[in-house]
Amino acid sequence: MMKTRTLFLSLAVAALASCTSYKNVPYLQDIDAVNYNTTEIPMYDAKIMPKDLLTITVNTTDPQAAAPFNLTTQTPYNVAQSNSVTSQAALQQYLVDNDGNVNFPVLGTLHLEGLTKNQAEELITGKLATYLKEKPVVTVRMVNYKISVMGEVAHPGTFTVSNEKINVLEALAMAGDLTIYGIRDNVKLIREDAHGQRSIHILDLNRADLVLSPYFYLQQNDVLYVTPNKTKAKSSDIGTTTTTWLSATSILVSLASLLVTIFR
Repeated sequence: MMKTRTLFLSLAVAALASCTSYKNVPYLQDIDAVNYNTTEIPMYDAKIMPKDLLTITVNTTDPQAAAPFNLTTQTPYNVAQSNSVTSQAALQQYLVDNDGNVNFPVLGTLHLEGLTKNQAEELITGKLATYLKEKPVVTVRMVNYKISVMGEVAHPGTFTVSNEKINVLEALAMAGDLTIYGIRDNVKLIREDAHGQRSIHILDLNRADLVLSPYFYLQQNDVLYVTPNKTKAKSSDIGTTTTTWLSATSILVSLASLLVTIFR
């Protein structure tokens, strides 16, 4: 009777532990918290920050009138299947300085820090009105919009985002998703603001209200770190210990062989 009761308790504990473990695996649980949320969330739009690299193009029906605002640089490249080197015009890129400014041809210093792409385009369009007869089409793009994903993911690395908009789940997908050793409720987001202040925020992928979080969309240069669980830590310790023992055993065997050779 005692053995039966012990077996039953063991099975119950194992089943309970299994259920608890499974609850920590699925993403975005309790979706009702999101579907019935009435709070209006504004569309995300990236803002320009110091050290951003921008391309700014000005287009009008008169290309010659817009030419002074579209500087180009000569970059060497190798022509396919040829040993000759030639040059190709590339659009000038503008690095936003620590004060949030860029030095734009003719217009001079432009303060773009904190502006969205659309706001920057409107600012430049307004300043060009003095120099162009017709309203130009101004396009601002961020060239170096990138994020990094590291820790317990399949393919850690730094990824360039061409559309200047990416959320946490998309970033993890680009990195091949979490491994079985990644902790879903303890993903760390490392962020640096325009003034160089760094902050760390904990993201819980199990909670559906993550999509309502102000940290759901990533800013340029954000870093995601997926924390390993205890199983990974223990396996790492076992691997290190095993390697140490094997190395020590190898040394002892070598010493024993040397001593046998000496005293033979």
